Amino acid sequence: MGTANNSVSAQPVMMTSSADIAQLYECHYIAVYRAALRVTGNPADAEDVLQTVFLRVLNQGGRLEHPQMPEAYFRRAAVNAAVDLIRRRITRTEIQLEDAGPQPARENTSLLKEQLRRAIATLEQNDAIMFLLRYVEGLTNAELAEMFGQEKNSIAVRLHRIRQALQIEMER
Repeated sequence: MGTANNSVSAQPVMMTSSADIAQLYECHYIAVYRAALRVTGNPADAEDVLQTVFLRVLNQGGRLEHPQMPEAYFRRAAVNAAVDLIRRRITRTEIQLEDAGPQPARENTSLLKEQLRRAIATLEQNDAIMFLLRYVEGLTNAELAEMFGQEKNSIAVRLHRIRQALQIEMER
């Protein structure tokens, strides 16, 4: 879902002032936050991801590599950071789903979402990112093919295999 009017050359951009960094933040913070919120399902976690993404930009010494679709780049960075956050959370606390008694329908939905997040966290990093960009962020297979440097048909096959792996993980 990258927009053509936001396209910038793939050349590194050197940010020379805090105004440049603030402008970058203003242009992309909403996309980063929304992507993180969709993946984590938690506003506080989404804010942590937002902070992480832009701190990583700052830690690069003001040097930012913009791909041809900067909004897609930032959404990918958000999804990546959100997956990292979920993985850290899972390694710290393992919840036994079998011990959870009967739940009302709303709680079952949130339990299912959490189970899906945990299943996504078991995927390889690029597979998790690709799955989330396609099915949560709504990027097309063509956009993913350009982003990952692969053929569109290869993306479709890979997404099919990722869905199969998630289904197996969810059945456990």
